[in-house]
Amino acid sequence: MATEISTLQMLGAIGFGALVGWYVYYVNRYRRAEVQLTDLVTLIGVLGGGVILTVFPESTDLFGAYGIGLAIGFFGYFIALLAFVAHSPNFDADWFLDGRRKKVPDTHYIPDEVAKTVSAMGGNKEDEKPQAGLTR
Repeated sequence: MATEISTLQMLGAIGFGALVGWYVYYVNRYRRAEVQLTDLVTLIGVLGGGVILTVFPESTDLFGAYGIGLAIGFFGYFIALLAFVAHSPNFDADWFLDGRRKKVPDTHYIPDEVAKTVSAMGGNKEDEKPQAGLTR
């Protein structure tokens, strides 16, 4: 028994998949520990778990739309990151390899009232030391 799927349902499935895909890339990018097998099992559980299969039944257009959205979100994060790095005068392709970046000039600083971010690509104590011109 085939059910009619509306455009709104398809767009919702794509949007939900894109949101989950974006978040999965974000979480993996800013992890503090090494990747472990349990991370993969958890990821598969989230992406193909019972809740997703209940909302978007297997072998339906909605599940396909969710998969497309998942790919859009996951790779969209990476493409946005590529664009930001390409546009920034402080970063280049080396940043993707090992985190290298240009030193911030002494004329730049982070005001005390602005919340500080955690160290990107975390875990390295050297990354947490303030650069010249930056206050913590």
